[in-house]
Amino acid sequence: MQVSRNLALAVHFLLDECLPPILRDREWFMWLPFRLLFGRHADTFRSFKDRGHDLDEEEFRRVYAETAAVHLQRPTDLNTSCIDRIRRRIAGRTVLEVGCGRGHLADILVRDHDVTACDMAIDPDIPARLPRVTFRLENVERLSFTDASFDTVVCTHTLEHVQHLDVAIRELRRVARRRLIVVVPRQRPYRHTFDLHLHFFPLGHMLLARFPAVPGVGSRSLHRVGGDWYYEEEREPATAGVAKSA
Repeated sequence: MQVSRNLALAVHFLLDECLPPILRDREWFMWLPFRLLFGRHADTFRSFKDRGHDLDEEEFRRVYAETAAVHLQRPTDLNTSCIDRIRRRIAGRTVLEVGCGRGHLADILVRDHDVTACDMAIDPDIPARLPRVTFRLENVERLSFTDASFDTVVCTHTLEHVQHLDVAIRELRRVARRRLIVVVPRQRPYRHTFDLHLHFFPLGHMLLARFPAVPGVGSRSLHRVGGDWYYEEEREPATAGVAKSA
């Protein structure tokens, strides 16, 4: 289903901010919208938050593959302001994008940087369309790259999906040499949402709490950009790649 990012944000605002929670999180209230949007996959979306953390890797991957046709379709989940900020804040020559989706951001960054992009599934047409980008099949919770492999690591609209958030953050920090950039949606934690999100960050301090200051991490900053949180941290040169306890 093709829906622009701006329209999706408007719908989320009406549902998450304007509806009373006593209605917003009632299954009987959300049953019809889920059925209209997701058809036979409606039950998968309704139950995912209850079981998503317990699926094995293959089951987790299968849920996304089987529901791909009914996910909201757009070139990227990023808003223009986030893209512009990311482009300005890339440090160094080598970039790893974790959770590259359709390759929209990788296509932009590869104009000025050496870009490796990875995801748990990559459509075969994407590497052919973007030959300058190196694509890899990777699980963010178990990246195959060595410590401090990339000057900048970028991860956008991905951490809200992962099963084990602390593990994923530890891996992102491990492979970043100079800078880590993360973007997540600013979204309230309702049980019935029109996505397969497992983690929610309605307030900035809730995201910062998942990125504690540990050895290897220098300055940290958080910005609200449109409907998203933009988080950035510097890696300390002497200990880059060794933030193991986050």
